[in-house]
Amino acid sequence: MQFHVKMYRKNQQIRTLRKIFTMKQVFLFVCMSIMAFCTSAQKPNPKGEKKYATPMKPPVLKTQIGILSDSVQAPVEQVKALLGTSLKVTDANNQPLTVTYYQFLYKRRAVREDEKSGKVIPTTSTVSDYFTTTPLPEKWVRIIREELIAGEELYFFDIIAKDKQGKPFYAPNLKIITK
Repeated sequence: MQFHVKMYRKNQQIRTLRKIFTMKQVFLFVCMSIMAFCTSAQKPNPKGEKKYATPMKPPVLKTQIGILSDSVQAPVEQVKALLGTSLKVTDANNQPLTVTYYQFLYKRRAVREDEKSGKVIPTTSTVSDYFTTTPLPEKWVRIIREELIAGEELYFFDIIAKDKQGKPFYAPNLKIITK
């Protein structure tokens, strides 16, 4: 007797779910139909003129940190001193743009041990993150200053800067190799 009661309840639940599912399908169909009838094509231009947006030529930008710009080699001590300074983006007229986003990669020299022979093999290790403020966070600056040696790379890339009107532009990447 209990088995039949359980089966009856289960069948009732299944029927209820089917009704709900069917109601959802009908509601979705009605909504899609209303949207299809409400949309209209673009109205043709009565004069037959074609309107195009004026193409804007992006300004020539320059990225620098302190006095370093472009891809340069610099002494370790100079790079350590410049790490805490702001990343700057300027246009051809030396007008500053606001840096809103950039990614930073620190490629450092490291070693690994070959498990079979036990020999230490030189390699590189990378640490990277994205930032929305400049200069780099104090924690990053402190760690890099402690570990930086000759032959390592600091790479600022995917730099987005906004002009005074708020238009975003991609700025050139900045790669610094220590010597």
